[in-house]
Amino acid sequence: ILDDPDLKDIDPTILKHCHAAAAMCILEAGKQKADIAAISTCLEDCKLDKERIEQFCTEYQKNKDALEILLGSIGRSPLHITDVSWRLEYQIKSNQLHKTYQPSYLVTLNVENSDSGSHPDVSFSCTMEQLQDLVGKLKDAAKSLERATQM
Repeated sequence: ILDDPDLKDIDPTILKHCHAAAAMCILEAGKQKADIAAISTCLEDCKLDKERIEQFCTEYQKNKDALEILLGSIGRSPLHITDVSWRLEYQIKSNQLHKTYQPSYLVTLNVENSDSGSHPDVSFSCTMEQLQDLVGKLKDAAKSLERATQM
């Protein structure tokens, strides 16, 4: 959105807020299974003109089924990490037979969802720097959570 030439004159912060507001409107409409009349009324209350409301409703109607499928796949609560396992992988040669000597970590997160029990594990590969960055962000999140619970 920020790279669109038609929007280059708009403050990026305002553009991000508008994008977030539109996304929330779409998600709430999908979550509530709102019909076009309800969406139109809501957008009229927000002082949008008829042409934009019609365009929004047309696009929403086109993508409504895909949105409902996507929302249904997310579930009601986020995944919960129950365990983490990792192993060091050391790549000696590439598929072109060049020596590379690149260490990487294979990380597997065991997750579950309170709505439906177990889920397939989440696995990814990362370099040492990426793993250190992840650990740092997790420590920051833990500190933020501690501060929030002490208030």
